[in-house]
Amino acid sequence: MTPDRQVLGVLHPGSMGAAVAACAVSAGARVLWCPFGRSAATMRRAEQAGLEPVAELRELLQRAEVVLSLCPPAAAENVAREVAGHGFTGVYVEGNAISPDRVQRIADLVGRSARAVVDGSVIGSPPVGNKSTRLFLSGPSGAAALVTALFSDTPVSTPILGEEIGQASALKVSYTAYQKASRVLAALSYGLARHHGVDQALLDVAGKRVGSYLVETDYIAKTAARAWRWAPEMEEAADTLRTAGLPDEVLRAVASTLKCWADTKDNDDLSLESALDLLRRSE
Repeated sequence: MTPDRQVLGVLHPGSMGAAVAACAVSAGARVLWCPFGRSAATMRRAEQAGLEPVAELRELLQRAEVVLSLCPPAAAENVAREVAGHGFTGVYVEGNAISPDRVQRIADLVGRSARAVVDGSVIGSPPVGNKSTRLFLSGPSGAAALVTALFSDTPVSTPILGEEIGQASALKVSYTAYQKASRVLAALSYGLARHHGVDQALLDVAGKRVGSYLVETDYIAKTAARAWRWAPEMEEAADTLRTAGLPDEVLRAVASTLKCWADTKDNDDLSLESALDLLRRSE
């Protein structure tokens, strides 16, 4: 191994995190992860992505120049607190779908020892096959450039929005507020039309509009399977709206609706009918 090979630590590689990390591996970086307490599915993803396991988080933080946090939104601050407790001195990339206020709290916490904290937001599908994604960055320019170098010539592009912590997260929250809420509204609309026997007519009408989520009925079950993660994201988006002085009730309602699918976590076998029935039973 060449001595100048960059070392990235990833916390904790779900489907998106593993795919992003694999791109860093393909660009020549060593990518570390800590399997302690992780599921068998996570271990398989990490192995397939070419990640190197380390026994303890402390070891990962001592060896990595850059640490990328990609975890469920609710866990973001706990993960950052654990990193800060070990006195991490490298560049910490907060890449979770959380509000700008939470990112700033994390930056204040981890920044006590870290060289720099970079705000990041992943927008797009996991970069596998022919798909690509964007990891938007904001924060100190030198640290952001270090992150960009990790993904040079890979399906992960790294647009830099500026030097202000919170800009990348604000973009993610703004995007996810519309994109995910629209999916939930499409599920409710289709469910209502189905209840009255006019679902095919709704599809015919929606089909006249280019790009309407209403015609993508296969995505309703996918939304249900991801609801465990999307609901907290909607709460984060609602918090951000409130801080900006904008109404937050719509996104609170979306989060509440997503919680109707709380028991369908990562269920790729869920049918459209079952997903809609779970919404009806919640009434």
